[in-house]
Amino acid sequence: MSLFNVFDIASSALNAQTARMNLTASNMANADSASSSVGATYRARQPIFQAVLDEALGGTGAGGVRLAGVVESRAPLRQEYQPGHPLANDEGYVFLPNVNTVEEMANMISASRSYQTNLEVINAAKQMLQRTLALGQ
Repeated sequence: MSLFNVFDIASSALNAQTARMNLTASNMANADSASSSVGATYRARQPIFQAVLDEALGGTGAGGVRLAGVVESRAPLRQEYQPGHPLANDEGYVFLPNVNTVEEMANMISASRSYQTNLEVINAAKQMLQRTLALGQ
């Protein structure tokens, strides 16, 4: 594996963690959005990642990661009795998203740390390449 492949692998991880942070931010932004029906209520979304194999190594070596898709959480929606709420249904219930803010904050911290680690990998590879070039001077 070439040292240049490190940049491709780390950048794919940066893209994956950016998508993860965007989904987490969307979940947090919609955590308190109310709805009058189950079908119209926001559901938490989670990313699905897939390893990308390096074709040059015959598909046996790691080549990065990509976002394979986004799935909605199957956890039950929250239902609160608020008969005075403008979005309450005929029975007086308001439906709220199945977003767990504690889990989402943990996801955000994890994604942020992973992003930071991949930036450090890119910087370390860059420094190694610069030092290698300096040997020839």
